[in-house]
Amino acid sequence: MGQILALVVVFLVIVAIVKLVRIVPQGFEWTVETFGKYTSTLSPGLHFLIPVYQAVGRKVNMMEQVLDVPSQDVITKDNAVVRVDGVVFYQVLDASKAAYEVANLEQASLALVMTNIRTVLGSMDLDESLSKRDEINARLLRVVDEATHPWGVKVNRIEIKDIAPPRDLIDAMARQMKAEREKRANILDAEGFRQAAILKAEGEKQSVILSAEGDKEAAFRAAEARERTAAAEAKATTMVSEAIASGNVNALNYFVANNYIEALKEMAHSPNQKMLLLPIEATGVIGAMAGIAELAKESLGQQQKSLAPAQPPLR
Repeated sequence: MGQILALVVVFLVIVAIVKLVRIVPQGFEWTVETFGKYTSTLSPGLHFLIPVYQAVGRKVNMMEQVLDVPSQDVITKDNAVVRVDGVVFYQVLDASKAAYEVANLEQASLALVMTNIRTVLGSMDLDESLSKRDEINARLLRVVDEATHPWGVKVNRIEIKDIAPPRDLIDAMARQMKAEREKRANILDAEGFRQAAILKAEGEKQSVILSAEGDKEAAFRAAEARERTAAAEAKATTMVSEAIASGNVNALNYFVANNYIEALKEMAHSPNQKMLLLPIEATGVIGAMAGIAELAKESLGQQQKSLAPAQPPLR
């Protein structure tokens, strides 16, 4: 009987020690309840409790936790149905609020996130929901963090993992994208053809301008040449007239023979003339040639006289 009583006493002492000494691990906080009422929170480390009078209430994880959001069907603003899932990163800052302000923290947070995902995506078109992922995450984070603040929870990040439209909608989007790319390609091709036509027209314009300037310069040079030729002919005519006035008939013969020969040369060079009929007298041509020879002799004699040195007078 005494041994049994001793064993009972030892058992009660061991139970009392277990109830008395509490070691809270790092990253957790435990709540202390006195007769079922929350009184304090135990931080990581060694603590002593009064058995029966005090007890551990809730063991709360204070580290950052990850909550997977299951996929759900969401209707966008333009009545497109998409499947959306995500992930939530949150951390408990107040163990007592997380333990006693909400019955099931994870379930409540998950329901809140899924509801707000439907709200945010329902206010956007399909194109916006696919392209503005950062805006969706920011709006969800702001709303959910504000809603979970009374629970002693800090929501650090909310990320939308996937937004999947139906297969037929994906095919329609692919066709639309292809049509848009072909449209841009056609616009670029048309712009290239337009630019090429403009450059070609500019080149032709410059070519016409340069050609016109060349023709203008050529006409100016031809007119200048004709002017000089006319001046030379006028001067020759004047000299011949002066020679005739002074009684030199050979100059007249030279002038007529020269024009006569030039006319024969032009007739000989004409491509439409195959045979020439010259109703002229040989003696007239010979006489004209004789006049040319006499005129040349006189001119040579005058040059020799002008070049001969003056002789001194005889004594």
